[in-house]
Amino acid sequence: MSMAVNGNTANAVIRTENLTRVYHLEGEDIRAVSGVTLAIYPRQMTAIIGRSGSGKTTLLNLIAGLDDPTEGEVWIMGRALRSMDERARLALRREKIGFIFQSFGLLPLLTAAENVGVPLRMRGLPSHEREARVREALEWVGLSKRARHRPYELSGGEQQRVAIARALAAQPQIILADEPTGQLDSQTGKRILELLRRLVSERGITLAIVSHDPMVMAEADVVHELRDGKLIETRYKG
Repeated sequence: MSMAVNGNTANAVIRTENLTRVYHLEGEDIRAVSGVTLAIYPRQMTAIIGRSGSGKTTLLNLIAGLDDPTEGEVWIMGRALRSMDERARLALRREKIGFIFQSFGLLPLLTAAENVGVPLRMRGLPSHEREARVREALEWVGLSKRARHRPYELSGGEQQRVAIARALAAQPQIILADEPTGQLDSQTGKRILELLRRLVSERGITLAIVSHDPMVMAEADVVHELRDGKLIETRYKG
């Protein structure tokens, strides 16, 4: 059963209205996302769930401004993405949004510390500030002693912690995570989920996670469920 968006949407950090994405494949229209209206509120862990092919990753890409909707609109902190050119969208992602990926997204020839520092270099931060942020982020995820190790010298859980540190070092207001526990065993996934929860409770970050992991669903404050590109249900904890 679909439920109305809870609360005052003016307070939403992320808001979508009638969001639709249609792909044209071999003469056929595929509605990957179909008329999705939802709101994501500050300092909450929000899960977007659904089976493979439900449209959840497409929805995340639309929210991030990495893809353009066929219809509808996305607002990030009150700004309509359609009204922004690509330079403005890039600046928004660089300064306000952190990303965590299922495949970790680390550069194999760089150390953990260098990987964490990549987005800070892209922003042109001075070296002393960059190094301080990298140090603090790696300490926060418990990897200070692994700073000089390259990805192939780290376990899957450690690589994901580096990816979390990389997102954290940029000091974003929003973090978007695509299947962050998808490549991890259940115990490691649980530890990563605890770390993600701390981002919300200790750092005040708004966290949106695309996942089919039952642990994510159980931990999230809000769960939006997609099926065949449509939002079919929204559940609130408590």
